[in-house]
Amino acid sequence: MPDDRIDRTDFTEIAWENFYNSVDDPDFQRDDAGKIFESLSENLKAIPFGDYFKRYIHRTAGMTDDYQDVPLSEYQQIIKDSFEENCTPVSFEPTTARLSALSKNWLTQQTVRRSVVFLLGFGLRMSVDDVNGFLEKALHEHTFNPKDPFEVICWYCFRNGLTYPTFKSLLERYNKLEVNTPAPRSVFDDRTTVIRTGMQTIRSDDELMNHLAKLKSGNGLSRMSVSSELHFRQLYNEARICAATIMNNLEEERFQTEFSEYRDMLLRDNRVSDEERIRRLNRKREEKRHYCEADVTEADFEHIICSAVPIGNHGNLMPSKASSLNHSFYGKRFSRQHINDLLSKKVEVDRFDLITLNFFIFSQKLDRYQNKLRRYDAFMDSTNSILADCSLGELYVANPYESFILMCMLSDDPLGTYADVLELSYQQ
Repeated sequence: MPDDRIDRTDFTEIAWENFYNSVDDPDFQRDDAGKIFESLSENLKAIPFGDYFKRYIHRTAGMTDDYQDVPLSEYQQIIKDSFEENCTPVSFEPTTARLSALSKNWLTQQTVRRSVVFLLGFGLRMSVDDVNGFLEKALHEHTFNPKDPFEVICWYCFRNGLTYPTFKSLLERYNKLEVNTPAPRSVFDDRTTVIRTGMQTIRSDDELMNHLAKLKSGNGLSRMSVSSELHFRQLYNEARICAATIMNNLEEERFQTEFSEYRDMLLRDNRVSDEERIRRLNRKREEKRHYCEADVTEADFEHIICSAVPIGNHGNLMPSKASSLNHSFYGKRFSRQHINDLLSKKVEVDRFDLITLNFFIFSQKLDRYQNKLRRYDAFMDSTNSILADCSLGELYVANPYESFILMCMLSDDPLGTYADVLELSYQQ
């Protein structure tokens, strides 16, 4: 039964209510995967960007009725008036699109491009915290990138309450900067938190340009988060150690079955002497394989963590769209291709990569954390520390995938429950 004391426009409170309704249900201990799947299917839906945007306007405008009941045209008028008041164009780039059409998209879309959030920041005079809130909770991305000149200028304007015309002027000044020396590698090689700390000390336009000059001299160097990359590498290496243990356990089971059958066959063969039997059995024992971290490939890891995903006709995993949870879990599958792209730096590490890896590691620490609540708390603390270091925000229960991970962590067998829920999603 819904708690009437909860603010129904607070996505976090509503998500926690659904979360506890699931894990506190007496049936959770008997059928944890079933309860989690039921909760994901019926209650924990991905929140569209448009809902975050509507709620933001609803709150800042001081409206009192339900934000979902306000006509779209009223939101559009508020956006139009605010953009005009703050001299903000409809796009950072030249376009023939009208604000009425664009604002309708922003208010109804599941997600938007990152640059749209910065444009809305100028159009609605948002603070740095407001913009970061949209980046973290609505887009599930990192906060302002201190290595990206465009985002640094946006951050500087939002922090100091500067409007779009000032932003445009600062951007033009940056574009005219002449850079004669290569950028110090540390500007791009240092951890994100170090670069961000330096950015936070900027107090004037001239200091801003000095910071931007270093970034401009590094044109072509990677702007990906070094902190996220370091954490990913560390977690993936630890996860491979855990995977090697799983593979050795499976190998032991397979070998014992095969060895017993081979021994029985030799015992039935009267032509084989006792000495020959011993020799052959010893040789058989030497065939047992032992895996170490270096032996675990991307395909091996995919096989373990995606074990419940059905295999298609061509031997590949069934596409995500075949899962009834695809809407909530889209882009979260830890496939061999995705791992390879991360390792080769073709794509940037995101929060879900870090969360999934840390979950996998903790799922293999059952002996260390025999108490489920302590394991859950330790996982929360560890994951939040990693995410904070990468400027990705703490675990957000209103995101269905993260709620799913947390519920699995409270089960007796986290990784087994993870697999069971995925299996149910394909059966449905």
